Amino acid sequence: MNKLVFKTEKALDEAAAGIIAALLQTKPDAVLGFATGSTPLGIYGELVRLHAEGKISFREATAFNLDEYVGLPRHHPQSFHAYMQKHLYDHIDILPQNRHIPDGSAPDPEAECLRYDELLRQAGRIDLQLLGIGHNGHIGFNEPAPGLIGGTHVAELSEQTRQANARFFPSFEEVPKFAITMGVGSILQARRILLVAKGADKAGIVRRALCGPITTQVPASLLQTHPRLTVLLTEDAAG
Repeated sequence: MNKLVFKTEKALDEAAAGIIAALLQTKPDAVLGFATGSTPLGIYGELVRLHAEGKISFREATAFNLDEYVGLPRHHPQSFHAYMQKHLYDHIDILPQNRHIPDGSAPDPEAECLRYDELLRQAGRIDLQLLGIGHNGHIGFNEPAPGLIGGTHVAELSEQTRQANARFFPSFEEVPKFAITMGVGSILQARRILLVAKGADKAGIVRRALCGPITTQVPASLLQTHPRLTVLLTEDAAG
């Protein structure tokens, strides 16, 4: 495990984007794993800047997102499809057929999970997976539980997770209760993982995930088993 601590969020964002850019420069057809939420926004902004400056291209790359809310159509402003378009895909040259996000509005969510796992299998291992961490230790939407599912599956979101995401919706009641998410097994198969945490409110769960026992009650703690885990923290998150 390689832990890097930064004085500012901007410095962290630049470092994370630099790692992704270096991969694309050495392996233009890299398979990338992307996350959503507030944590990676600055990183995506830096990637957009590097692309605009002609320093990186995504034209040969393939991207897979971790998750999507069940029941939200792609055009819904809070869908992760809309998020990725707004913050990254509308500004870079990645081909539409090479960007993959679970279809939360699929009529058969279980069949959609199988379809997504098959796409992952065909693409091979993800070269670099970007992750945030939830306040309860979830990665993707793999919530604390007595056991965790390895492949893509439908996850019931905890009230804590829904409360954390309620700021993006008009009301708590409108926050979806389920999501399609890549499983922990799929995440751990990535060749390299970047775990990013920002803010003092993440310090407690970061410590439990990285320094505590490995347990499915803190899904992020399973990242301790990964041979190429890089953790990027702001100073307050590392506190």
